[in-house]
Amino acid sequence: MIKPVIMVHGGAWSIPDNMVDANKEGVKAAVLAGYKILCMGGSAIDAVEAAIVALEDNPCFDAGNGSVLTADGKVEMDSMIMDGSNLRAGSVGCVNSIANPIKLSRMVMEKTDHVLLVGEGANKFAGEMGVPHVSIDSLISDYAKEEWERFSKSEYRSAVNTMFKKRDVKEELVNSGHDTVGAVAVDAQGNVACGTSTGGITAKRPGRVGDTPLVGCGGYADNATGGVSTTGHGEGIIKVCLAKHITFLMDQGLTAQEASVKAVENMYKRVGSSGGVIVVSKDGDIGQYFTTDRMARAWVKDDQVYYGVDIHDITSCSVDGLNHKIV
Repeated sequence: MIKPVIMVHGGAWSIPDNMVDANKEGVKAAVLAGYKILCMGGSAIDAVEAAIVALEDNPCFDAGNGSVLTADGKVEMDSMIMDGSNLRAGSVGCVNSIANPIKLSRMVMEKTDHVLLVGEGANKFAGEMGVPHVSIDSLISDYAKEEWERFSKSEYRSAVNTMFKKRDVKEELVNSGHDTVGAVAVDAQGNVACGTSTGGITAKRPGRVGDTPLVGCGGYADNATGGVSTTGHGEGIIKVCLAKHITFLMDQGLTAQEASVKAVENMYKRVGSSGGVIVVSKDGDIGQYFTTDRMARAWVKDDQVYYGVDIHDITSCSVDGLNHKIV
């Protein structure tokens, strides 16, 4: 038996100052939603799902309610979930009209013989599973509309360069926007899980699928090593199979933190893409690193909550010291 650990992220990108507090509150609430399940003896997979549902329900983040818009002003969401105890995984791509893609991903994992369903097939499967249909307009936040107005008249590359610029590149921050969310956890039985969910990148071409639903890119979980959830420029993450690269490095003897730094820096060196990761090892050690300006993240370990958005911005307090009580 080990002490459960859970970590979440709300995306690695150029978070404007006026969104910092909302990001911090959002990741704190989400990590506690997952930790509550772990404290009750629940599984890592249940905790990861609960944490991501909390993030998808928060319009501050680019997932579920708050998803950004494609070049033609539509919503197309991706997500994945993975159980490290048996390497089972489920994911969906280009789905719409549902509030919580992470729940649909878990249904793919548990109710089908497949790993990834996309587009019309994924939406049809949601209907077969009785997933409630919601209006697409209900998923679109004011932030997403503002961001679409900003970038739809330029191009997708402009959105990428602005939101995922490297931390030491000085340029004015945008006033709106957001990115992928994710969670990793290890439960008392030593089982590891990960999950990631996103609305993608503003002004993306319709039908574009990033790293999020791709096993080994947007996330990976294996009881033999640990769990990873990634965030940032999806095309770059895909090229280096970022999540699997981190578990490979951990398998070679690097700590969760060492593997996080090495893999994310390698991605920038090899393909010029910025991003971030959260990692939990099979023993409950934490890793977290990003090359963008900021990354909202929070974790709970030994009943202490840690959270922040800047690279050296970490606040901690006891679980009982937060306004978000575990009841």
